[in-house]
Amino acid sequence: MNLKFTKMQGLGNDFVVIDAINQAVNLSAAQIRHIADRHFGVGCDQLLLVETSNIPDVDFRYRIFNADGGEVEQCGNGARCFVRFVHDHGLTEKTEIRVETARGIILPRLENDGQITVNMGVPRLQPADIPFIADELALQYTLHLGNSSVPISALSMGNPHAVQIVEDVVTAPVVEQGALIECHPRFPQRVNAGFMQVVDEHSIRLRVYERGAGETLACGTGACAAAVTGIRLGLLASPVRVVMRGGELVIAWAGADTPVLMTGPATSVFEGEIALQNNSGLICD
Repeated sequence: MNLKFTKMQGLGNDFVVIDAINQAVNLSAAQIRHIADRHFGVGCDQLLLVETSNIPDVDFRYRIFNADGGEVEQCGNGARCFVRFVHDHGLTEKTEIRVETARGIILPRLENDGQITVNMGVPRLQPADIPFIADELALQYTLHLGNSSVPISALSMGNPHAVQIVEDVVTAPVVEQGALIECHPRFPQRVNAGFMQVVDEHSIRLRVYERGAGETLACGTGACAAAVTGIRLGLLASPVRVVMRGGELVIAWAGADTPVLMTGPATSVFEGEIALQNNSGLICD
């Protein structure tokens, strides 16, 4: 099976994007892991599939697979790359499109300056909607990690996030704590772990240990979750500039039951074709 693909990145969060409209695509989890492998495959944090949607007045369906082969609900940096991909490949001429995801419809828009704004929807705060095991809604929860405990805020931006405030993201125990938080039993579908340093009222620094991918250079939904957390705690005011190792995003949120708007870049890196073998191995042409 030969598949054409585009390698893309949004602030260093990198993707293999595959057009599943104009070519037949039927990938196993093992094949996705091979494609994502940075030594034997193309290499990526996530694989994105562009499909048609069966929902009336919706332009596309957008599916996201982590490097471990598991399908997830949402990816903010991926959503921006999705918009750039469908425009660059002539799949639409609309500047604002309606896209179906596993967690509902998103409304990304291509701006005149080439930046992309994505309406990420309303944050889900109720524990059952994240999902997160808790007796009631709270601004913060205590998460026990072995012999230590950390205060986190839990919410969903289409995928689950646990955000904690740290004094310095450079020295924060992202890898050590991130792995423990990702698989914590209070998050039955695992979780993305965010480490947020507040710089001022409109600026934060952020590192994210992503579910199924480990720490990445940037995380769009993580940036949204961090900004929402800071605003809810009274530490931030919209708009919020989120600085990550891969670059910057601007997050706007008016609070209450309003959607989160994420603005940032998306870039195509190269085009290629993959020959997937029946034994799940691959050859890159």
